[in-house]
Amino acid sequence: MKRIAVLTSGGDSSGMNACVRAVVRKALSENMEVVGIQKGYQGLIDRQYMIMDTRAVSGVLQKGGTILHSARCQAMMGEPGQKLAVENLQGLGVDGVIVIGGEGSLKGALTLWKRGIPTIGIPASIDNDIAYTNMSLGVDTALNNIIYAVDCLKDTASSHSRAMVVETMGRSCGYLAVVSAIACGAEFAIVPEAPFDIDAICENLRSRFREGRDNSLIMVAEGAAKAQDVADMIKDRIGFETRLMVLGHYQRGGSPSVFDRMLGARFGVTAVDALLQNKPGNMVGLLTGGINLNSLEDVFKAGCRPIDDAVLKLAKTLGV
Repeated sequence: MKRIAVLTSGGDSSGMNACVRAVVRKALSENMEVVGIQKGYQGLIDRQYMIMDTRAVSGVLQKGGTILHSARCQAMMGEPGQKLAVENLQGLGVDGVIVIGGEGSLKGALTLWKRGIPTIGIPASIDNDIAYTNMSLGVDTALNNIIYAVDCLKDTASSHSRAMVVETMGRSCGYLAVVSAIACGAEFAIVPEAPFDIDAICENLRSRFREGRDNSLIMVAEGAAKAQDVADMIKDRIGFETRLMVLGHYQRGGSPSVFDRMLGARFGVTAVDALLQNKPGNMVGLLTGGINLNSLEDVFKAGCRPIDDAVLKLAKTLGV
């Protein structure tokens, strides 16, 4: 294997740059060339790329986002776009590809593999919704961002006797909401994995108000409800004001945590090794015992990664 390509696709997440850096440095140490595909699959179809050396990945560890940039690519969902992507890779003399991204990006990796391109996937999604890995790139940094914002918010909530409703990302998986609720001492976490009873929540808030605890925090995953709707439902039923904050894309940015930098490095090196050892068609993941390879086919058959039962049990024990 003489030349490989690396691309970042879909939503960005902190730690992607650490992963790209590891891929480049590991590949160069094995006397391989690295082609950096810019703007994800769209860049692959449009032939936007750069030859990467150590200077290309110098000083990137502390940066959020991705130096290769990312984009959504509708064309990659159809056969003509997929064929063109394969032709472009072959035209570049690429022997293998490493794809860093979320569910849609990994589906594209599986497509390339099925069309004859040796491909390895690396999970990067702050929702932590990808099967066969306990953590995806960017999750830890996103959680730290959430906690910082919520800690600041709690200061003003306690000053003004308010119920604060905070909306996190998480369309199908409530990991960010429930873990941040545990870590910041929220009273409730509303997640897609479990039904919620707004009347029970309001009764609990009223009870807290009668006891003299006149501020509360409710974490809401975007896939379970909208913060505005939750705030509207409770504002006329409890004895104090409600305010809301939608964290949105703030969660994705910022300098990656040590955990995400290390995870990116481990994922990147393992991905290159998998190509060298002729083990394409797999996704790198963090599971008990360390870094593992699992079939991309199995990843998609498993569907959305559920929240660990132990985390849900801990939340319940702590009254979340």
